Amino acid sequence: MTDQILSLDRLAGLQEEGRLTFSQRVDYLKQHGAHSQSFSTLQPNMDYFDLPGVGYIAYMRKWGMTFVLSDPVAAPEHFELIIEQFHARHPNASYIQVSKPVVDILHRRYGLYGTQFGSESRIDLQKWSLSGKKKQIIRTAVNQAQRNGVTVMERFSDDHTREISEAWIRTRKVKSNEIRFLIRPMEMDYRENERHFYAYEDGKAVGFIYFDPIYQNNRIISYVPNISRANAEFRQGLFYTLMAHAMEVFQSEGVPYLDLGLIPLSLDKTAEPQEAKLLKKILHGLYAKGNFLYNFKGLEFTKSRFRGESFKTYCCHQRVLPTLEFMAMLKLTRVV
Repeated sequence: MTDQILSLDRLAGLQEEGRLTFSQRVDYLKQHGAHSQSFSTLQPNMDYFDLPGVGYIAYMRKWGMTFVLSDPVAAPEHFELIIEQFHARHPNASYIQVSKPVVDILHRRYGLYGTQFGSESRIDLQKWSLSGKKKQIIRTAVNQAQRNGVTVMERFSDDHTREISEAWIRTRKVKSNEIRFLIRPMEMDYRENERHFYAYEDGKAVGFIYFDPIYQNNRIISYVPNISRANAEFRQGLFYTLMAHAMEVFQSEGVPYLDLGLIPLSLDKTAEPQEAKLLKKILHGLYAKGNFLYNFKGLEFTKSRFRGESFKTYCCHQRVLPTLEFMAMLKLTRVV
């Protein structure tokens, strides 16, 4: 049977492209939201390409350019079908933080480059423990927090959240705005199954992490720490303390995994055939020399302490050096 016939078979019984309701998108999220950014596709100001009976693709636009976030929220066997129909409508789109199966479709069908721009990491919670030499820094942070009387509690109320966040942002290399698109905003209309953990010192909240759910077949299979903040005056290590507590809770609930999300510019040294070699070289250079812009190395070090299983994440683009697209994405995410 040819690929063409298989494609026609997949189309049989599907509705024509139409507009999904928000609740229908949530249904697809719970069924097929297995990507670490699937929950973030429901952040404010997103546009959607909906294919009833299959799922949706989420994107934003800037300077007339289209930027897709994450894999399609659809069954993997339907990726090619929904990408084909989306590409017919948006042939010049760029794709951000997508997996290798999506890269393979876009490169094979449309000749797009698929260049690694970071890594992700997943922890098997059923095997997780704080033991091991590589986790010494986490144990030290947890023990130090306990000696200082720091406690961690899960709660959903807003407890000095904005105050902590604004103080934290003032310590960042980019102070003007919170990042959006690649990191969903703290305030979202849709918040079902978010988990919030706060650290307290002397009864006052000094840091927090928001975890977003990752779904498969209407079951939460993982959480990802999408937003984390700490009081600017608090010593390093609060992130480790919050994470260790949350992971213990998720582990006790039988949640299989914990995802750590994007580690930008954590790159493999070797180039894959579909990658834009010049862009990959520039990204390597940005990691080596660009820590004054963003703490790439510090973030990679912090997440590496959890000893998760790493895998690549990619951007897909039309041109070998997508300079204009890169600048538009920086504007889109409000980095500049």
